Amino acid sequence: MAEKKEIRFRGHETFTIREGWINKGLTEIDKNPFVFNTNYGADALGMGPNMAKALRYWLKVARLIDENAKTGARLTKIGKLILNEDPYIEDMFTLWLIHCRIAANDRQATAWNLFFNRFSYEEFDKNELISEMKELALLEAEEVSPEKKVAEASVVSDCDAILHMYVKRSRENGTPEEKNVSPFAKLELLKLMENRYVRRQPNLNRLPEAIVLYLLVDCLGDKTSVNMDELLAVENGPGKLLQLKRNALAELLEKLEKKEQVIINRTAGLNMIYLPKKQTVEEVVEQYYRGNI
Repeated sequence: MAEKKEIRFRGHETFTIREGWINKGLTEIDKNPFVFNTNYGADALGMGPNMAKALRYWLKVARLIDENAKTGARLTKIGKLILNEDPYIEDMFTLWLIHCRIAANDRQATAWNLFFNRFSYEEFDKNELISEMKELALLEAEEVSPEKKVAEASVVSDCDAILHMYVKRSRENGTPEEKNVSPFAKLELLKLMENRYVRRQPNLNRLPEAIVLYLLVDCLGDKTSVNMDELLAVENGPGKLLQLKRNALAELLEKLEKKEQVIINRTAGLNMIYLPKKQTVEEVVEQYYRGNI
């Protein structure tokens, strides 16, 4: 039986991930699996109840924690790796990893998944963003059920959150509470230019090739090869989630080839990408932190 499709909008209580949140959440859950059971975890986490609910949502969306009514919250393998190897999210790989895990989660972060996979504009204003995202949300809801409704206010809230999360804000008129700034602005995927937003290919010097391997392993599943064109166009692949053009993706794949992580067959211009060994995304992350990629 096919797995039932689910979608979710506005699960974040209007709060995007802030500096220090991931470390705080992973640390407290590691100490107490039932941290969210008392006042939503607000007291233990040192934040307001709505912020604590938002943090819980983001940790689940990024699949850094699993929850069970009997055993409480527990760190996933990748959640444990981050806590042990890069708890303060100082490595750009970790930030990219969390971004990819959020954006690929069509069930719990539907707007993020739609924005990176299906939103058509390269340059847009806020009204254009909201208008198309409403259309995409409606189509997603219809796939779930003809009766399924999505509140327009929820889509608008998610659009606001996406912009706040990825657009670098000027600190000239900032408040003393600079922790309100989202760390994901460091990815430089969106830029605000004269009231219009521009999607950007990231700086390859700040994009570890290991994240391409992570997405490649995730996309391929049981397959062992993929065509370059497919890798650029496939949903939740590096072309979509990292906003990469062909030349940039080719450059990163060549770096992986030199490290013997992929094999590139350039015969007849097909550019087939092969994985020389079977591995899981968790193993890719572990290898990166061990310095093997």
